[in-house]
Amino acid sequence: MATFVGFLAVIMWAMLALFTDVSGKVPPFQLTAMTFAIGACLGLVSWLWRPGAARHLRQPLKVWTLGVVGLFGYHFLYFTALRNAPAIDASLIAYLWPLFIVVGSALMPGERLRWFHIVGTLLGLSGTVLIITKGGGLGFDPQYSFGYAMAGLCALTWAAYSLLSRRFAEVPTDAVTGFCIATSILSLISHLFLEQTIWPEGLVQWLAVLGLGFFPVGAAFYVWDYGVKRGNIQVLGASSYAAPLLSTLVLIIAGVTEPTTRVLLACALITSGAVLAAKDMLLKKNQGSQPGSANSN
Repeated sequence: MATFVGFLAVIMWAMLALFTDVSGKVPPFQLTAMTFAIGACLGLVSWLWRPGAARHLRQPLKVWTLGVVGLFGYHFLYFTALRNAPAIDASLIAYLWPLFIVVGSALMPGERLRWFHIVGTLLGLSGTVLIITKGGGLGFDPQYSFGYAMAGLCALTWAAYSLLSRRFAEVPTDAVTGFCIATSILSLISHLFLEQTIWPEGLVQWLAVLGLGFFPVGAAFYVWDYGVKRGNIQVLGASSYAAPLLSTLVLIIAGVTEPTTRVLLACALITSGAVLAAKDMLLKKNQGSQPGSANSN
């Protein structure tokens, strides 16, 4: 169940591209500040009927450091990568984080990395390459080395945040509210130094910003926190490659892009990879549901 809850974040992240496209020309750090503020409000509002939840913000410095570096650090490095390297190359490098999660999980207490976790994740990566590159080639140019490095650090940051969060499983998800507040403030500071303010125009763009704040840059981080702390970390990592595919499908449904054979092939690669990575979990579930099994009652 916790793994499914974590996967809800991947589903929400699939809406990121569409909402961002509809939100207009709001600069990235300004948009991040606005949406994380909305995401923080989700947690704050829930405290109205859970007044004791506010005390969960009292966490050790190392927990706060992990949360803020994970959320703000990832976005800062990602936007820096996009400013200093071609978007396709930077996005593909940044999306190595699911692979890093699966491989890095072998270092976690109580976890065991198996061949099907690796193969399933590589299949997902292959599908992601098809989606991001649109079937074209990659041309890594040394002049963009700084941007590539930032994209690589971006992937490592999110993978490290996800894996290390599992070491702090006792920290309630309410703490994510504090991380969102800090990320919003730091993003606002970055915006004031690096960007010119551009506000959304019209109701549709404002609704898109609200949608970003409620889902892919809001609730997604709460359910992801719950999933990586209590779910199957290898399955979550491998299934995260579904995000760019689902994002493309959302754009197709919205009429922003057209369906292609490439999308169908990517769908097959990512789906088969996720199923393979989840082999153990699926087999255990089926065995537990058989009549006469120890868990069948």
